[in-house]
Amino acid sequence: QVQLVESGGGLVQPGGSLRLSCAASGNILSIYIMGWYRQAPGIQRELVATITRGSSTYYAHSVKGRFTISRDTGKGTVYLQMSSLKPEDTAVYYCNAVMVGERKDYWGQGTQVTVSS
Repeated sequence: QVQLVESGGGLVQPGGSLRLSCAASGNILSIYIMGWYRQAPGIQRELVATITRGSSTYYAHSVKGRFTISRDTGKGTVYLQMSSLKPEDTAVYYCNAVMVGERKDYWGQGTQVTVSS
């Protein structure tokens, strides 16, 4: 089992940057994939980016070139560096982890990102 805690959200102007962090604790050595999802009011939760244990990354088309996902496996932490932020990036951002040998996902509590002038 693993616990996930997000941080780094806040209010930022369009074109600005934020860095989100997800600190994992517990059985971090069994984490296979970590990712970021987001959910805006009235819109279903969508995948933003993922990173595997082998450091393979995936980005949603809407954020590719603007967001960068990275990880520190020793600390069990994953980051999402967000640049050139747009109002449509406004959402609650959730950290997600998939464990080796398990068929369930773990989720953090979410952190609010608001992009507005």
